[in-house]
Amino acid sequence: MCLLLLPFIIFLHLLPATIPAAAPPLHPGYYANSCPNAELIVRNVMKKAMIREPRSGASVMRFQFHDCFVNGCDGSMLLDDTPTMLGEKLSLSNIDSLRSYEVVDEIKEALETACPRTVSCADIIIMSSRDAVALSGGPDWEVKLGRKDSLTASQEDADAIMPSPRANATTLIDLFAKFDLSVKDLVALSGSHSIGNGRCFSIVFRLYNQSGTGRPDPSIEPKFRQKLDKLCPLGGDGNVTGDLDFTPRIFDNQYFKDLVNGRGFLNSDETLYTYWKTREYVKRYSEDQDEFFRDFVEGMIKMGDLQSGRPGEIRKNCRVVNGGPPMDLVVDGYKDRRILSY
Repeated sequence: MCLLLLPFIIFLHLLPATIPAAAPPLHPGYYANSCPNAELIVRNVMKKAMIREPRSGASVMRFQFHDCFVNGCDGSMLLDDTPTMLGEKLSLSNIDSLRSYEVVDEIKEALETACPRTVSCADIIIMSSRDAVALSGGPDWEVKLGRKDSLTASQEDADAIMPSPRANATTLIDLFAKFDLSVKDLVALSGSHSIGNGRCFSIVFRLYNQSGTGRPDPSIEPKFRQKLDKLCPLGGDGNVTGDLDFTPRIFDNQYFKDLVNGRGFLNSDETLYTYWKTREYVKRYSEDQDEFFRDFVEGMIKMGDLQSGRPGEIRKNCRVVNGGPPMDLVVDGYKDRRILSY
């Protein structure tokens, strides 16, 4: 009998110390019984935030992309750094770029008042991103909910996966493919740049040293380049911002019309028109806003399905885990980051 059990015992010994739990099922109406006004609360806070500070809509909308691509949609990007954890807020793609975290704080406070310890911060990102689009004149859609909040965050993971504003279309296609997102999804989701602003820091290389040539990107329309040269002079303030398209407060298909005319702000935008695999979608969306809206919604839902399957919780405060700071433990000679609850 002992000999028969030996292979099984060896198998158990070889298993990792922790096995990721299965990702929770997501579905519309998840809070219908536990917090029936959850979506209404989120939208009302978003509406007030966007009236107070119009840029906050674009800022919050981007949270879904920055959260979901780094270990799934788990609210990890909202965690503040601790003495033992470098989170994602200071990662290369987020520092001096993402903003309006306080809007999520306001939403969470309102939800905790109505339904304590019920609605996850990860779901707040999904709902508020949807609402930012709808309140800016874009499409509205039903979101799937039921996510748990991560127990940790990783600046290293964010730096390893998030794309640079210098990225070209082939790099972006390969990145999205890792998440089973298609070329169509890439172009449609890039339409999130229909609203908001970008920093001069992100385009100085396009204006003065594209691909190390010492010359500007030839795809930039000349008059538009003159406008950008004035906005972002060489050696100027890299934190000055410019509009990502000609209607930066309205979610529409103007972004794609601008790309067709050589007026994309970021290299990662204009490359979608100059590269043959993505150009056709840019053309189609520039001519048919309804098609863009349909494909954008489809892409947002698919991106919202990304989950790591790791254990999670419902945070009371989106900036910190419930049980205490993450700590590094040594298990069988290997460093293992865990949460010590107390």
